[in-house]
Amino acid sequence: MKLLNMFIACVVLSTTAISCKQKAATKPVTTEEVPKTETETVKVKGTEVSYASDSTNLKGYIAFDESKKGKRPGVLIVHEWWGHNDYVRERADMLAELGYTAIAVDMYGDGKQANHPEDAGKFAGSVMKNLPEAKARFNAAIALLTNHESVDTTKVAAIGYCFGGSVALTMANSGFDLDAVAAFHSGVALPVMPNKDLKARVLVCNGADDPFISPESVTAFKSALDSLGTTYEYYSYPGVKHSFTSKAADENGKKFNLPLAYDAEADKKSWNSLQKLLKEAFVD
Repeated sequence: MKLLNMFIACVVLSTTAISCKQKAATKPVTTEEVPKTETETVKVKGTEVSYASDSTNLKGYIAFDESKKGKRPGVLIVHEWWGHNDYVRERADMLAELGYTAIAVDMYGDGKQANHPEDAGKFAGSVMKNLPEAKARFNAAIALLTNHESVDTTKVAAIGYCFGGSVALTMANSGFDLDAVAAFHSGVALPVMPNKDLKARVLVCNGADDPFISPESVTAFKSALDSLGTTYEYYSYPGVKHSFTSKAADENGKKFNLPLAYDAEADKKSWNSLQKLLKEAFVD
């Protein structure tokens, strides 16, 4: 029960208000290539990257199809509350296979990861309680992505999972110049709710049986978008719980007594919805 209450408290922390001036990365970028498998039609290259905001050293991962010619859209991916791990890198590779250049960002600093919900809650909470710095870290990732040789700087989107979904939505609501934003098993009681600064098309995919997402928060989120006339899609999958896109969810749920569960059908449906969103958002 202690862990469940702590998990809920972490979600509630995302209601803290913020404002700040965006800053680009100001420290050198270094890279270390990570080998990737090749196919006949796609040659995904994954690269570990070190970058920084003014105050935080960050470790991310960029993936793109090096056999593909010309510029292509860029997509930022924000990790779950566990931190920048293999899961978020796998999603970057999947986006690269679709023809995008993707960066799996680091919102905690130094590639920090959590092995226990108590640590994850502390890490996520520290970000959501200091959103000026969170915006600086997000902006540093955008600067790195748009400076990549393969990226069309006029076409950028952001997606996120759980904590990362809340971050991506909050950044879009804060006025970042994004064509699209997508969130999966993400809280929608955000520190910055949809407002006139929102430029992106919006996709949210959540489980109807996710106890961390209250019906009241969904109603408020949708109402805010409706009042703006924003193009958005909100999916609520019946019988689906939190963290449904992660195959590690079942193990973590049992290990820490949390209501987490992978759902293959919802995972597939939400990924298909993301592909549709990106295709429509990046139309010339």
